[in-house]
Amino acid sequence: MMRRKLSFAFAALISLSLASAGPACAQVQTQVPAVVPGAKPVTVENIKVHSPAIEGNLEGESADRDVIVFLPPSYNKDRHRRYPVVYALHGYSIGAEQWTHEIHVPQTIEGAFAQGAKEMIVVLPDSKTGYNGSMYSSSETTGDFEKFISHDLVAYIDAHYRTLPNRMSRGLVGHSMGGYGATRIGMKHPDVYGSLYIMSPCCLSPRPSGPPPGMDATKWEDNEKQFETAVAAMKSPADSAGMQFFQRAQLASAAAWSPDPKNPPLYLDLPMKDGVPQPGVLAKWTANAPLAFIDQYIDNLKEYHAIAEDVGDQDGLRFDTQKLHEILDNYGVRNTFEMYHGTHTSAVADRFQNHVIPFFSQNLCATENCR
Repeated sequence: MMRRKLSFAFAALISLSLASAGPACAQVQTQVPAVVPGAKPVTVENIKVHSPAIEGNLEGESADRDVIVFLPPSYNKDRHRRYPVVYALHGYSIGAEQWTHEIHVPQTIEGAFAQGAKEMIVVLPDSKTGYNGSMYSSSETTGDFEKFISHDLVAYIDAHYRTLPNRMSRGLVGHSMGGYGATRIGMKHPDVYGSLYIMSPCCLSPRPSGPPPGMDATKWEDNEKQFETAVAAMKSPADSAGMQFFQRAQLASAAAWSPDPKNPPLYLDLPMKDGVPQPGVLAKWTANAPLAFIDQYIDNLKEYHAIAEDVGDQDGLRFDTQKLHEILDNYGVRNTFEMYHGTHTSAVADRFQNHVIPFFSQNLCATENCR
């Protein structure tokens, strides 16, 4: 029975991560900071960015991605000035547009500038897929979203906006699935970014055993059987639209972490097949858990000028977030950690205005003499 429970836990790695964050972790009302008097408006541009890294994916995800760009108040006045850039990654089940409401931009960006933060460009790319999330991973099935963020998007923004095209002038931040993305991509690409801010990251480590919190084990196993039957009848990701939140999250994880070009029509492998655990698939999922591979990238992490992590004291993801901080501390990697009062999403708008933007204001180079 223990082996069977363990397989279920791996099969719902992201499900358990998100479940521990709270039942409404996808999109909830957040506490919005008050408007800062005298705040000057930023310019909002909705653009499309073509990503060669996503071209030809087996899932049919578009390589033309929606991106929202926030230009600082002085951008259209000072035509010779160049700016640092922050790339901000949304969470699972929402896209960039939905995340603008969660972090309440542009108000929170404008508020941060009005309170003294240095002006910067803020970029929100959309990485939502047919299963509600790319996991910011590299997969033949979904496309290489890791490279989209770390290469294609950066190259486009540098080519089309007045940026400071230097790693020390680029920051990467993400929340939940985006926090996972910031962790994963940040570990591998210190040549692209100079500072990282990781907000309530999901999916840092495989969960040990058992069903999600609050669910009976027998009910969980019955759900898994029903899920397997439903997946067998699917012809495309669109067929998952009526599935439960956690079931779609399992499919998103499988598409990202256990792609299979020889397994049409979904081109993915699940950790359970005919009720039997699949050790090879489970190993692939474990290999995509940052706390399982972080030791390989410590030298990369030491190259960052600054790293910050934060999480709410009522967020089930606080344990792994703190573990990430402790590992960085143990290796002597410069980083800060804050556990604030709040749930998974309740304070994210406040954090963005009063912590994230000021952090990058302090740690990104805002001149053309960056080193």
